[in-house]
Amino acid sequence: MKRKMIYIVNPVSGISSKDAIQNVIAAETLRSGIPFQFFPSVANGDYAFLKDTILESSITDIIIVGGDGTVSQVVDSLMDMPVQFGIIPSGSGNGLAFGAGIPKTAKKALAVVFSNFAAAVDGFRVNKSFACMLCGVGFDAKVAHDFSEAGQRGLSTYVKKVFSNFLTAKTYSFKIKLNHKTFLTDAYFISIANSNQFGNNFTIAPKARLNDGMVDVVIVTDQSKLTMLYNTMIQVGGLNDLQKKENIDENKSVIYFQTNEIGISNYDEAPLHIDGEPVPTAKKLQIEVVPSCFKLLMPQTNEHAGSR
Repeated sequence: MKRKMIYIVNPVSGISSKDAIQNVIAAETLRSGIPFQFFPSVANGDYAFLKDTILESSITDIIIVGGDGTVSQVVDSLMDMPVQFGIIPSGSGNGLAFGAGIPKTAKKALAVVFSNFAAAVDGFRVNKSFACMLCGVGFDAKVAHDFSEAGQRGLSTYVKKVFSNFLTAKTYSFKIKLNHKTFLTDAYFISIANSNQFGNNFTIAPKARLNDGMVDVVIVTDQSKLTMLYNTMIQVGGLNDLQKKENIDENKSVIYFQTNEIGISNYDEAPLHIDGEPVPTAKKLQIEVVPSCFKLLMPQTNEHAGSR
């Protein structure tokens, strides 16, 4: 089947010039001989309006030029369509793209798109909202909220927000409900990850795989800020072992396990982000994996995707 592409371009994600990226995309895709068209991203995140175009024009590939938030919105709207998805990473974090081994530069990312290897990838639901990569409750969500309100984007701005929030960080009270266990914990943050990337090549869940039918849950519990920083680095470095969810040690500084669903009672209404985008929080969060729900174009050698 002859490939036909739609590129969805988020003009405000990250700090890169989208005009320059779009020029590279147009030149390289023309050279490849694949028919294509551009659409801008939409503020409301609903891309159902593209369904008729996909069917009428026999579109085979939807390529997102943006960050994780745009990827989630596009995939959520169009995962029931007979298309595969690609990413030209141009957001602030690009956790899903980097977790899939997709290069940062537009030309190299396009080479992955043109190679036409796609693997099935999981997503997950946070209540009714879709996530392709990561959601967080607590400290990292507070950073995401502050970052979204900053006048500038980019890694340096994000680092500043992390530092300022670290100085005032507090714990929140949660109840965690799993199939075989329920426990209470006070924690600085809870991360639920489908990708081994937090963004910007920062790894919060080193064992995560994109299509293993599980999310990795990381709970950084109540402790001094210095030990919290140290133990988070131990987690990032891959030195904190996964626990079986049936035998979780609630007294650990960083609780790390995998599950296909989890319920969180968010007693203090800690802030929430989904794929780096700040969203209204909720007192009850139900997270469930949506296995192999879309096909993602990625390097064939990517070890983080797991089995295909």
